Amino acid sequence: MNWRLKIRHVTGYKYAGTVSASYNEARLTPLTLPWQTTLFSQVEVTPGAATYRYHDYWATQVTAFDLHRPHQQLRVVSSSLVEVSPPPSASLSLDWAALGTSAVLDAQAEFLACSRLTSVSAALAEDAWSAVGSAAPAQFAEAVCHWVRDAVAYVPGSTGVQTSAQEAWDLRKGVCQDIAHLTVGLLRARGIPARYVSGYLHPKVEAEVGETVAGQSHAWVEWWAGEWTGFDPTNGVPVGPRHVVVARGRDYDDVPPLRGVYHGAPSKHLGVTVEITRLA
Repeated sequence: MNWRLKIRHVTGYKYAGTVSASYNEARLTPLTLPWQTTLFSQVEVTPGAATYRYHDYWATQVTAFDLHRPHQQLRVVSSSLVEVSPPPSASLSLDWAALGTSAVLDAQAEFLACSRLTSVSAALAEDAWSAVGSAAPAQFAEAVCHWVRDAVAYVPGSTGVQTSAQEAWDLRKGVCQDIAHLTVGLLRARGIPARYVSGYLHPKVEAEVGETVAGQSHAWVEWWAGEWTGFDPTNGVPVGPRHVVVARGRDYDDVPPLRGVYHGAPSKHLGVTVEITRLA
């Protein structure tokens, strides 16, 4: 069943004094994919600024803007209308031998390399593999997702955007970002290409049409075993029509919703508000 979702995402910064200039990038526009169509998207900036759009290396749409006049607050509002259907099931599933060929290792090198945010210890990787068993890559990957979900408690506010996968594991708690990083790190350590996905999740499985709810900026994973497959380890479910893809990358550092540099007083994040309405 297709879902049509209206999304309003508000974010920004408040400064302790006057900022004379800032240079910013927003990754807030949902992608158009074979199973996801962005029907409308708009990014508004206060104070007003000219914006321009481009696609970055990871194929994420970026809205860039500069402010060259004094300001004490930056507010960014993204509005989108997206139609999402369930992604098709993978029709190709490689075995371990095929996954380890030089052609795959070369083509997927960026999604096999560990980063600071996704690196895990050898001991943790061995524990995960022992618990999951010796299933084929696709089944192994899904089993790892469930293993991480069972082992790490979802606790809002328990970690920050720079918390690494290993740190979240040591705490045995984190948010969706940490659970995604940890899953990605364990998959890569086993030789399965994996990428970090940023987007939105409608929180209600049986959402009523026309009801506006507090949504979530969310993170999940995709692994490659011949084709890319999406799974939400935080909720233990395959990616479906409640998930809206905004950006993909190696980890969170490739996909932050708002990033920039500025000249002026220290800043404080305004926080994030996401409202989602199911229209169909």
